[in-house]
Amino acid sequence: MPHLTIQATPNVSITHKESLLKSLNKVLWDSGHFGKPTDIKARMIPIDTFLVGLEDDEQTNGFIYANLKIMTGRSLDICNQLAELLVTTIEVELSEKQSERVDLQICVEVENGSGVYHKK
Repeated sequence: MPHLTIQATPNVSITHKESLLKSLNKVLWDSGHFGKPTDIKARMIPIDTFLVGLEDDEQTNGFIYANLKIMTGRSLDICNQLAELLVTTIEVELSEKQSERVDLQICVEVENGSGVYHKK
């Protein structure tokens, strides 16, 4: 743990997905809340079909959703700090690459795990 899952609508331009994941993992590591760099695992899951709002036939709206699962016991302040770090990093990494045609929403959710977690 932690596990970071990124979902992005296809109208969001992410030219170097690995570079984005590396930046996100680095900001999580630099936060000082995790034991070793290899504890941080990130992946991207594409979204094929999506809708923002009620009608968006031109797909002028898009989003990136980041879900960070961490071990239980972290305070709400730490969760908020981690969410803000991820939002800011995504914003910086993608701001110059976006089309003016797409209104981008960046959403981050930080969840405490169930408390039962095993890894080898």
